[in-house]
Amino acid sequence: MGELASMFAPDRVAVIGASEQQGSVGRAITENLQADFDGDVVPVNPNADRVLGIDCVDDITAVAEPVDVAVVVVPASIAIEMVEGCGEAGIENVVVITAGFSEAGSEGAARERRLKEVAAEYDLDLVGPNSLGVMSTGVGMNATFGPENAQPGNISFMSQSGAFVTAVLDWANDRDVGFKDVVSLGNKAVLDERDFIDEWGSDPDTDVILGYLEGIDDGEGFIRTAREVTQETPILLVKSGRTEAGASAAASHTGTMAGSEEAYEAGLEQAGVVRVETVQELFDFAGILSGQPLPEDESVAIVSNAGGPGVMTTDAVGDSGLELASFTEETLTTLGDALPGGANIYNPVDVIGDADVERFERAIDAALADPNVGAAIVLACPTATLGFDELAETVVDLQDEHRTPVAVSLMGGDSTRDAQALLSEVGIPTYFDPARAVRSLDVLSQYREIREREYEEPKRFDVDRERAREILLEAKHSDTNRLGVEAMGLLEAYGIPIPDGEIVDSPGDARAAAERILDETDAADEDSDGEAASGEVVMKIVSPDILHKSDIGGVEVGVPLSEVEDTYEDLVTRARNYQSDAKILGVQVQETLDLDAATETIVGMNRDPQFGPLLLFGLGGIFVEVLEDTTVRVAPVSDPEARAMIDDIDSAPLLRGARGREPVDEDGIVETIQRLSQLVTDFPAILELDINPLVATPDGVSAVDVRLTIDQEEL
Repeated sequence: MGELASMFAPDRVAVIGASEQQGSVGRAITENLQADFDGDVVPVNPNADRVLGIDCVDDITAVAEPVDVAVVVVPASIAIEMVEGCGEAGIENVVVITAGFSEAGSEGAARERRLKEVAAEYDLDLVGPNSLGVMSTGVGMNATFGPENAQPGNISFMSQSGAFVTAVLDWANDRDVGFKDVVSLGNKAVLDERDFIDEWGSDPDTDVILGYLEGIDDGEGFIRTAREVTQETPILLVKSGRTEAGASAAASHTGTMAGSEEAYEAGLEQAGVVRVETVQELFDFAGILSGQPLPEDESVAIVSNAGGPGVMTTDAVGDSGLELASFTEETLTTLGDALPGGANIYNPVDVIGDADVERFERAIDAALADPNVGAAIVLACPTATLGFDELAETVVDLQDEHRTPVAVSLMGGDSTRDAQALLSEVGIPTYFDPARAVRSLDVLSQYREIREREYEEPKRFDVDRERAREILLEAKHSDTNRLGVEAMGLLEAYGIPIPDGEIVDSPGDARAAAERILDETDAADEDSDGEAASGEVVMKIVSPDILHKSDIGGVEVGVPLSEVEDTYEDLVTRARNYQSDAKILGVQVQETLDLDAATETIVGMNRDPQFGPLLLFGLGGIFVEVLEDTTVRVAPVSDPEARAMIDDIDSAPLLRGARGREPVDEDGIVETIQRLSQLVTDFPAILELDINPLVATPDGVSAVDVRLTIDQEEL
């Protein structure tokens, strides 16, 4: 166990605010502790000599024996004083049940800041405030004011909602689902989800970690902690606030500012956390992860006594990340010899409706013995020839013999209860709906992939960080927080390829810049006959106040040298007509890229309040808003993560030579993503940044345009 071991295995628990008053929280917690706790309960109340038959003390500092956990159940006005007393008494673990902190407006937020200061001063491991409490079935501790205790089990559960804890416990007790530890996180003033994930990851009695979260304050820290734990212990989370309305409700409920949905999706995936949507899924997946071995691959066999439900199950497999296993010839021969003529020996195996347990056994045994089968679903409907209890015993024996993961769908009611209980005792999950069995096996397979991931540290490139800082500081001194192509040097400083270009502030300088660019381009592109390619340039208005330059005619492509000066004047005039007070820095003259074999992509970043820099990749140019084919990751990213971003987009085949096109330089895209990751990680002042388009060709990549927003106070 880790640093919080004494919180979940205390010898003595004090209840500050213990009471005999009917309906009071202080009474409920004291009664819950008295019910099953192996250790001593110490009521603290200056206005009582005894509480529920136990001698009281006036003050926590007056307790003679060491206290492992103190539960604070007093009004908010004196709660901090009581917590200070816990610190003076040398108590390490404090659970603050009291509400009226950051969830209760500015006054409550100020109170919570003071609570944090006290906890830091005394180095307290503090749960809450605004918490339902904590449980640990290992010592029978129920230090909550919930109506029910948890049954013992191998699942540890945390929730940011106390009401969700009580609902889940009631639901779980009805289904004989047990827990090791349960924590109501409350406002997470001190201890948060990372602390308990870390603790339970080192707990040999916790096989699965479950959670309900409304927000994650330190996304980067969460990814780092969870990524390490999920290598050994699966984590399943319900994350609410997916919609704008849900996020708003979460903030008002717990004082949590929810981050963007994209950031949570990316962050949880990178952390190896399995996100679920419902309580049913939470425990379906927890049951199979805690009870079954991991499959070797995604292949699944289905053995059923009913054709229709077998087809339903097959459809569910098709909608999942699993695939139907292809049986070996040996297995097909075995099934052909074991089953009657009307049976289907191919996957899904249909033993037909008159099958007894013996026929089921032969089919299941053959499927589990097949080396091409990674997992199996046993699907049974009630018939006069089949006993569910006997079938359950058979499945238990065969799963123990073959050690292949199995999920069982018993499509019946009361007749299945004893069989379900028998299977549950040995960790084989059962479901009425076979689609739930498929989804659960899919998650089991996903977790295998999570454990097999090889994480790499993000590469650090040799960059000109000082030049980048100077460019950002220049923007600050110019009193602007938005930059466009004038910041191309920022990309160049971090080794991101950019076209040859120059920003000028007069028509004559524009012509001179164009001549230089064309001379250099001609020299580089001179063909074997000694002839130079015809020269044209790209010209763009440069203004921090006009970010969408194309929309106002601020970009001209294919400008010949003879028209450069007139084009300069036209661009400035259009900009003035669009916005008379816009700050015009000049015009960028840029070399023309050959786009015939190119694909326009976008690489960008938006800084999320919880997870930090959120990288984006997808098709760029006009396609980014039309197709919306993008993917995101939380920075910093490693080489495999950057490559996975390319794999994620639907249009990845366009980059890899679809329809006879030559593949683009995928390594160049990957390196650009990593270099941008390093840039935005190095400079928290960059709030948003878009490279659009990042032109990708078979010979390399080039950042044609950029725009970014900065926080001047961070520089």
